[in-house]
Amino acid sequence: MHARFPASLEVLRQEARDELDAVIEHRCRNGDDPWEVIPQLPTVDEHVVATLRQDALEADGMAEELARVRHPSTAPGVVARFEYRLLRGIALEHPDLSRAVWTLIGRMERDLRRR
Repeated sequence: MHARFPASLEVLRQEARDELDAVIEHRCRNGDDPWEVIPQLPTVDEHVVATLRQDALEADGMAEELARVRHPSTAPGVVARFEYRLLRGIALEHPDLSRAVWTLIGRMERDLRRR
């Protein structure tokens, strides 16, 4: 995985905290109840994983591959395997994010079963 601007995990976590704080403040200023807003948001580490996932898609030219595997004619399970491979790579590169990665994989699997 090649980030555009390689940063330490702590820097990525601080950026994620700042972004989540901004979302919370924005939603609360618009009248949303913080007790309803906060549980809907990803954890800091889940946000970091999402950022690393997006960076990997852009840097490694995987965005086109993702578009292909999401085509309606694609066999069932292909999207899940693609996402699993991508997220697993993040967990291998950043072991401290493993829990967040596996949480996201579990959520993805639950969502696929509901379809």
